[in-house]
Amino acid sequence: MRVNVIWGLLWGWMLFGISVSRPLIINFGDANSDTGGVLAGAGLPIGLPHGITFFHKGTGRFGDGRLILDFICEHLKLGYLSPYLESLAPNFTSGVNFAVAGAMILPQFVPFHLDIQVRQFMHFKNRSLELLSLGSGKFINEDEFRKALYIIDVGQNDLLEALYASNLTYAPVAAKVPSFVAETKLAVQNLYQYGGRKFWIYSTGPQGCAPKELALHMHNNTDLDRIGCFRVHNDLAKLFNKGLRSMCKDLRSELEDASIVYVDVYTIKYDLFAKASKYGFVEPFKACCGYGGPPNNYNVKATCGQPGYNMCNNVTSAIVWDGVHYTEAANQIVASKILSMPSLKLDNTMY
Repeated sequence: MRVNVIWGLLWGWMLFGISVSRPLIINFGDANSDTGGVLAGAGLPIGLPHGITFFHKGTGRFGDGRLILDFICEHLKLGYLSPYLESLAPNFTSGVNFAVAGAMILPQFVPFHLDIQVRQFMHFKNRSLELLSLGSGKFINEDEFRKALYIIDVGQNDLLEALYASNLTYAPVAAKVPSFVAETKLAVQNLYQYGGRKFWIYSTGPQGCAPKELALHMHNNTDLDRIGCFRVHNDLAKLFNKGLRSMCKDLRSELEDASIVYVDVYTIKYDLFAKASKYGFVEPFKACCGYGGPPNNYNVKATCGQPGYNMCNNVTSAIVWDGVHYTEAANQIVASKILSMPSLKLDNTMY
């Protein structure tokens, strides 16, 4: 009798697509997690050599292959997330991705900043539930929205834009950081009001280690930290991250039934540069795909994919793909370390 009941349940799940522990990911961010949003939204073609390592074609991702988000999806046995803006045959059964390359936290109401991405999510949820009520196909239901993991990974472009405007001066940018944190907090609060209960808030990475920044801005040894990264960039990244960590603590007290986790991506990424050889990387401050040769192989007039660019012989030995975005090899290590953090307990919180 018991066996028959179990088989009945299994057949029900197979026939109707019901899953007791089916996790979804709802993602917000910039190029670090853009799976094609800028391609769909702005029509900006991102072709080969981007995508050359894994997809063997351009997918709208900035990089040679999979992103951190892609590896997390694989870990959860999910399909790769379709961009919200994709109009032709998107697949939202694993969740949805609102990230768009170039996105920022501020200003508001200018596509595709964080506030706009949150508003897009609100429309997406309302429309999903409406279509579900009409019996029109398979869409994310209320329970799945509530159990989904909401990831926010944005902020690096705000810091860089402010740094350029201040001629790489710390104080003016530091004065703007509280507004970046406050807007991120508002995004979490709005997502909570729309049913979100599980949040990962990513810290921003060590922008001062990017080959692009080292190539673009004149500097001497006093401008660099002990491993050769721009000190002012990384000091501001750490200030912003400190604000995010404090924000998460405050939100945990405010939203008592929510799980809000600060994910320290900065430390993981910085370690790649500081201990490059340990991870099998060489010339950590040199872009794999670009122009100009050592030390950074980056030139704004011949960036990756533009006429004149060159590509390294072994992409897996490079941390940074195009001067800004990380290689698949680096992303895989970062994702693995994120998933191994005891404080995240991904499998327990998702099921």
